[in-house]
Amino acid sequence: MAEQDVTVGQLLLAEYQSVKDEQKARIGFRDNLLYVTLAVVAAVIAAAAQAGRTEMLLALPPVCVVLGWTYLVNDEKISAIGRYVRGELAPRLAALAGEAETFRWESFHRNDARRFSRKLVQCVVDLLAFCVVPLGGLVVYWGGGQVSAGLLALSVVEAAAVAGLGVYVVRYAVPFGGGGGGSGA
Repeated sequence: MAEQDVTVGQLLLAEYQSVKDEQKARIGFRDNLLYVTLAVVAAVIAAAAQAGRTEMLLALPPVCVVLGWTYLVNDEKISAIGRYVRGELAPRLAALAGEAETFRWESFHRNDARRFSRKLVQCVVDLLAFCVVPLGGLVVYWGGGQVSAGLLALSVVEAAAVAGLGVYVVRYAVPFGGGGGGSGA
C-alpha cells in the first residue's frame, strides 16, 4: 500500500472546508430561528385572543428569550468562524502559497458601503422579534385588569430577562461597537 503524504496546505484547506460547512449550517439554523419565533408568537397571540385570556401572553417572554439567545449564540459563532478564517487560516495558507492574500471574499464583502445600515436594521429586527414583541405581550397582560400577584411577579422576572437579552443584542451589534459581528460572517 502506497503511503500518501498530506501537506500542511491540504490540512488547512480541509479545515477551511470544515469550518465553512459549520458556518453554513449555523446560518441556516440561525435564520430559521426567526421563522420559528414568528410562528410561536402568532400561535400564542391567536390562542390568547381566542380564549380571551391575556395571561397566556406570559408564554411569549420565555420562548422569545430562549430562541433569541440561541439566535445570538449562533450568530456569534458564525462571526467567530469568519474571524478565524480571516485571521488564522487565510494568512497561514497565503504564507504557504507565497501569496499576499487568500480567501479574499472573506474580507471583500465586509467593505460594502451599506454594511453599517444593514447591521443597524438587523439589530432593530432582532430587537423587535425577540424583545419588543414579548414586552408588548407583558404590557397587554398588565393592562388586562386580571393581574394576580404571583403572575405579576413572574411577569416582572420575564420583563427583566427580555431586557437582559435586549442589552446583549445591542451590545453584540457591530454598529454599536459590541461583539463579533452580528448577522453575518
